[in-house]
Amino acid sequence: MIVTVSTVKTSLAGVQRFVEGNLAGGADHLVVFLDEADAEVEGWLAGRPEVTVVVTNDAWWGGDRPRRINKRQRINANVARSVLALTDWATWLFHVDSDEVVRIDRAQLDGVPAHRRAVNLRPLEVVSVREPDGEPTLFKRLLEPGELNLLTVLGALPEPSNSLYFRSHIAGKVGIRPALDIWLGIHKATTREEDRVGLARRPGLAMLHYESYSGDEFVRKWLAMVGSGTDLKLSFGEHRQKLADAMVTLLGMDLDPAAARRQLGAIYERHMADPVDVLDDLGLLERVDARTGGHVPEPLPAGEADLLVSRLQALAGVPMADFLPETEGADVAGLLRSRLGDLDDLGDLDEQAADGGSARGRGLKGLLRRP
Repeated sequence: MIVTVSTVKTSLAGVQRFVEGNLAGGADHLVVFLDEADAEVEGWLAGRPEVTVVVTNDAWWGGDRPRRINKRQRINANVARSVLALTDWATWLFHVDSDEVVRIDRAQLDGVPAHRRAVNLRPLEVVSVREPDGEPTLFKRLLEPGELNLLTVLGALPEPSNSLYFRSHIAGKVGIRPALDIWLGIHKATTREEDRVGLARRPGLAMLHYESYSGDEFVRKWLAMVGSGTDLKLSFGEHRQKLADAMVTLLGMDLDPAAARRQLGAIYERHMADPVDVLDDLGLLERVDARTGGHVPEPLPAGEADLLVSRLQALAGVPMADFLPETEGADVAGLLRSRLGDLDDLGDLDEQAADGGSARGRGLKGLLRRP
């Protein structure tokens, strides 16, 4: 079964597109950590049997909630990874954001050799227009050098670079075979020593990214990002850093809200809106309806939904930083042993953590940095 894990803070409409799109696009079950309690969102998610919800309140963090959103995301992803490593039904775990939707060809994923422990989902970024007409369905793919040069000559790009063509990441996202000895990051999988695990890349493994698909969404995202404690110096490459710095300056000027929104709109038009007519004329866009992927989710085995919830909830309040690879002296196996006393194979945890996580996780040696 394919599982996704996400740390979510968005509107009900955004959550609905996220859940329905990921289930249609290839996921069987979604583990959702709610970054801020929202009764409407939580209530809707509670009615979806394909979703396991964890409210990350003060009790979850034990009074030590990380300030940076990307740290909270990494911790939550690896809590889920550690719990799912103890199952025999979770074959892949993908870490996606609330504005991302997987598009997974199951035949291609099934064809990944058993010794490959991680895969890459190539990104397709939504076309952004100030006021979209309905649900966005036009997406940009990464371009070849000749195509980038053509857009530069046409004046649609300042430089022939995918990093400028896309408004956000071009790395895509990562899925792993859940195990105790592999860590799941935002765009990478690593060992405890933080050596990268090589990613298998195959056609049919992609993700849709709804990055700032409209002017209003652009404004909403930036207001939320600056207010969430995101470290922008860690979130942007050099091409976008000047824009990020300008946004922080603007939002820190204590302007009248209407004036701030007008200037955010001006930045959007100058730096974020896509030349849709040019891209469409050149045949560079893909049309995708995220909610019509055609996948029928496989339900969890009997009793596993309740067991998954109880195991995740049992980890509330533990030292969450222990779920990150860079934490010195972290003992994930010990945490699991102390909190999850219902496990039949507690004695095997140390061996699993040191020797491949599980039977399906063996064979890591020699795979690091493999292309």
